[in-house]
Amino acid sequence: MLRRRVRAAAAPTSGTWSRRGRTPVLRVRTAGKARLSLAGLVCCKPGHRTRLIYRMMVHRGRKGEPKGFREPDFAALLDAAHRQLGGNIVLVWDNYTHHVDALMSGLIDERTWLTVFRLPPYAPEFNPTEGVWAHLKRSLANLAPCDIDTLAAAVRTRLKRLQYRPDLLNGFIAQTGLITTPP
Repeated sequence: MLRRRVRAAAAPTSGTWSRRGRTPVLRVRTAGKARLSLAGLVCCKPGHRTRLIYRMMVHRGRKGEPKGFREPDFAALLDAAHRQLGGNIVLVWDNYTHHVDALMSGLIDERTWLTVFRLPPYAPEFNPTEGVWAHLKRSLANLAPCDIDTLAAAVRTRLKRLQYRPDLLNGFIAQTGLITTPP
């Protein structure tokens, strides 16, 4: 038996085992314009367990439906984190377009409990949430959902499991090399 890489169009795949000379084929239906958008925060607070706070948006390809997160959606996520964590928040944020524009800057300025530090341009190695997304993608490899709702349910289940694994979330933070304790 050999380890073979499975190939499929527009779907994340992982290696699998099969009989020699018989490469397994994973059929994926790619019709439609449905999209799943995720936004999340890996939050740590001294004396408490590390948390994952996320929001998911399903876009089914309908006209006028938002295709992804916009500034008010990110602000709502930050407000939810503030309610759940209590107290001031120090946010280490990447340079995604919607994070740095004028509208988002205005929304940040309205929140006196929020301090924002920006990561350098394209620095995913300093962003613990990138570890969450990589872990999520690996867990979804070789999944061939029939529709966007099945995919959304699988993503929701896996993210919910991650919320109960503070040790893994701590690992994502440790992997960045960022210092999380005050001097």
